Amino acid sequence: MPAAPPFRSFLEPGQFVLHPDHPEWGRGQVQSAVGHRVTVNFEHQGKMLIDASIVALTILS
Repeated sequence: MPAAPPFRSFLEPGQFVLHPDHPEWGRGQVQSAVGHRVTVNFEHQGKMLIDASIVALTILS
């Protein structure tokens, strides 16, 4: 069985996002994105490590 391709997040540092399950956290800014690990600094929650293969963060334009 061939190995699955590595997960690639489309998030980039500097982008603003919302967490779909925690709107009370407010707007977050992506600090880093390495593979499925995305560090986001949220207005009302602070810095959180998100697994982007599980949570689909909403990108704000």
